[in-house]
Amino acid sequence: MEELRALLNRHARPDWTTPIDGVLISKVDRSDPPETSMSGMVLALIAQGEKRLALGDRVYDYRAGQYLVASVDLPVTGRFVGASRDEPALGFGLVLKPEAVAELLLAAGPGDLPREPGGAPSGLAVSDASPELLDAVVRLLRLIDRPRDRAVLAPLVIREILWLVATGPQGGVVRQLGLADSGLSHVARAVRWIRDHYAQPFRVEEVARLSGMSVSAFYRNFQAVTAMSPIQFQKQIRLQEARLLLTTSPGDIAGVGHRVGYDSPSQFSREYRRQFGTPPSQDTTLPRLAAALP
Repeated sequence: MEELRALLNRHARPDWTTPIDGVLISKVDRSDPPETSMSGMVLALIAQGEKRLALGDRVYDYRAGQYLVASVDLPVTGRFVGASRDEPALGFGLVLKPEAVAELLLAAGPGDLPREPGGAPSGLAVSDASPELLDAVVRLLRLIDRPRDRAVLAPLVIREILWLVATGPQGGVVRQLGLADSGLSHVARAVRWIRDHYAQPFRVEEVARLSGMSVSAFYRNFQAVTAMSPIQFQKQIRLQEARLLLTTSPGDIAGVGHRVGYDSPSQFSREYRRQFGTPPSQDTTLPRLAAALP
């Protein structure tokens, strides 16, 4: 853990990127109020500090030596707890690619993987990191200082990390990511459709059909993965998109509300306040969010 913290501290950038494709490093030196964002499909390992995420009515806490798996890109509210300039929160992230997981599953021998449980797992899961996983992450980060070796060795170590997670306590979450006909993949299809069409009304029966499930199975699996109903999920996406739009058009509250799908300005303002704790006309965090955007 000491070497992991040193590597993360040394290579952290403001934009969280690294020279290794799909590898992210976070360094946060203050505990800001909770922020809403999309989780991404990612493995996130904490080396120092603690983070808290809320998804619907579920709360996930993970700290140094633990990792979180997000197998679907979900609207979450989160913050680092107790981060300071003297002791910043440090984290490692690896973007999870379904095609890489699928390739790993195909390479596994008979009996190497447990049977998949029925239904879809939660889209987020937390576990303790094994010594083998920590060792693989450290070896991957060492390659940042070895550009000659990086192109050849980094994909091999990433594959090792994926295998360790896919066969670990939360392996079912990761494995379903690579299965084309899993409950998780069906829900992910619905999530993408709602994200792409968040401003327009929809009938749940239509989205269930698009995702390849019966209405009852769709409701059950969608709730299991996202901790929300499809309509609640759409509302979260609308409000997040509205907040991004308001960073550049803070004076056009009615127009922004209409663009994200609200016909009633008062309903938009009411739901915005319920989500972010303040009406859009008084959201003092908008200038800071605008400054953080690329």
